[in-house]
Order: sequence, then structure tokens, then C-alpha cells
Amino acid sequence: MDLLLRIALGWVGSLLALWVASLLIDSVNYSGFGQLALAAAVFSLVNLIIKPLAELVSCVLIILTLGIFLFFINMAMLALTAWIVPGFTVGGFWSVAGATVIIWAVNLFVNFAVDRIWKREEGSH
Repeated sequence: MDLLLRIALGWVGSLLALWVASLLIDSVNYSGFGQLALAAAVFSLVNLIIKPLAELVSCVLIILTLGIFLFFINMAMLALTAWIVPGFTVGGFWSVAGATVIIWAVNLFVNFAVDRIWKREEGSH
């Protein structure tokens, strides 16, 4: 898959995931579509750049907790996004935890759908 297409799909997946999280959790809010789109872009960049560094630094904790600490890293990436983007808020600990689960589920669905569509397209050529 082309790099630009992957970046665009990642942004769209983040946009959809943050939007769904805002629908299901009262304290996940954005002041307008522009803030949601910016939050999706920042969230994608944070996950691309900062998350691997956080995983590297905390690899011992990840191993000791059998991967559970990855959930807290994902929560931190969402909280960092809310801290960076004005007009996008995520509330307290449990709101961030719930939003993280929702974002994971939406991204799982989006990745599954994109993979199915992409494989169907490759098979037709």
C-alpha cells in the first residue's frame, strides 16, 4: 500500500475512532470538526513518533505486566493529544480508559475492513 494512502487511512481511522469515542463517552468532547480533525492528525503523529519511544523506554514494564502496560501507554497517547489540541478534551482517568478501548475497537474494525477491501482489489487485478 502506498505510504501516503496509509497515512491518509490512518488519519481517517483516528478521526472515526475519536468521533465514536466522543459519541459514547460524555467527557470526550471537541469544539468543532476542525478540532476533531486536528486531534486525529495529532493522535496519528503521537502514535507514530512518541508511542514507539514510550514502548522502548518501558519495555521492561510491558514484559513484566505481560503487555497490559501497553494499554496505559495508549491512554497516555490519548491524554497527550488532548493536552496538545485546544478544543479537544477527554476528561478523567476512566473516560480516557473507556475512550482508549473504543478507539482500539474502531481501529480494529477499520483495519479489518481496509485489509478485506485491499485484498479484494489485489485479487481482481
